[in-house]
Amino acid sequence: MPASPDAIADALAERGWAVVPGFLAVAEAASLLAEGLALRDDFHRAGVGRGSDHQVVAQIRGDEVLWLDERTTAPAQRLYLDRMAALQTALNRALYLGLFSYETHFAVYPPGAFYKRHLDAFHGRPGRTLSCVLYLNDGWADADGGYLRLYLEGANPEPFVDVRPEAGTLVTFLSERFEHEVLPATRERASVTGWFSVRV
Repeated sequence: MPASPDAIADALAERGWAVVPGFLAVAEAASLLAEGLALRDDFHRAGVGRGSDHQVVAQIRGDEVLWLDERTTAPAQRLYLDRMAALQTALNRALYLGLFSYETHFAVYPPGAFYKRHLDAFHGRPGRTLSCVLYLNDGWADADGGYLRLYLEGANPEPFVDVRPEAGTLVTFLSERFEHEVLPATRERASVTGWFSVRV
């Protein structure tokens, strides 16, 4: 049984991060993946930085992305966005986070691609508060790699937790607090990655 929004809120309050297997059912994650892959020609190489600082740097990240339109009527995307809106309401009620908006994109990592250790919050630019990653690949094995490594104590190399990118699993963590990286995988790795932000 997937964790309730209250359980996610409790984990965030206690430690600042939560891992939720079954946030979407495997069939729901498969439908979301199919919708994303049907748009694969519209994906583009992801970069780092924003605005005039934005650049594509293969030595830092190698994923390809496509932003979701919040007005979409595609059924699997609509289900996901509605589920995240409900989570936003629940977290605001439980934790008084003031989450105001949600931005999200499909992310596909070709075999061997990675994303070096980083923070999701941009330095000197408040806004992103909670990072959310939903995995879409079914039947992921340890040998496939591609784990999300979440560093638990700032810039220290340890301790960390590795999260298997298994279909339907949702990871949430405080954007300004936790550095993380995507380890290389031996097969294509797909997710929907997003951020709840506060009004600035």
